[in-house]
Amino acid sequence: MPGGSSSGSDQQKHAAALRAAALVMPDMVLGLGSGSTAELVLEALAARVSQGLRVVGIPTSRRTEARARQLGLTLTDFAAHRRIDLTLDGADEVERGTLNLIKGRGGALLREKIVAAASARMVAVVDETKLVDRLGGHVPLPVEIIPFGWQVTLERLAACGATPTLRYVGGSPFVTDSGNYIADCVLPAIADPAALQTELAATTGVVESGLFIGIARAVVIGSRSGVEILER
Repeated sequence: MPGGSSSGSDQQKHAAALRAAALVMPDMVLGLGSGSTAELVLEALAARVSQGLRVVGIPTSRRTEARARQLGLTLTDFAAHRRIDLTLDGADEVERGTLNLIKGRGGALLREKIVAAASARMVAVVDETKLVDRLGGHVPLPVEIIPFGWQVTLERLAACGATPTLRYVGGSPFVTDSGNYIADCVLPAIADPAALQTELAATTGVVESGLFIGIARAVVIGSRSGVEILER
């Protein structure tokens, strides 16, 4: 996996965010992602809005909603719009070739997947350090689980071949915007992400996993040599 300094990675994220924001067309309904790179996309989008671009967005987290409002972006919801034209979101890992993703380090994976699934096109925005030959082995896979009986659910996740750990913040379990917990599952390289997603979906107590299989249509990548877009 490519290396590089933190400042270099930040520059790559910023360049990718600018390129991603340029994909937005007037009067689009947008899915607004969560995380550090997605916030850079929000800022780039706000700059275009200040120049006259008209769009509305559905945020994937309370943090994104608050930041979007700060930036003066117009927000909407699924009551007004059942379909989204374009979602721009970050990712924790991107698998070369398939463009399958791992998402959810920020804890918003359920809402992110709902928004992405309702989108005509979902584009991931990353720096080059997020590219991997195979998902897993580098970052834990976040799995959103029901709080009730979480101890038993972790045992079930272990039976799926993961080493799960309940996510804590400040000594208490991390609670998602939807009121659930997150199990961070350490896994070796995942040979068949689609099969694992099916197994996790059938696991009692699991709400959703951070595996985004066949969802991203493109990935905007900031690298040391510039910005490139991979299409699926």
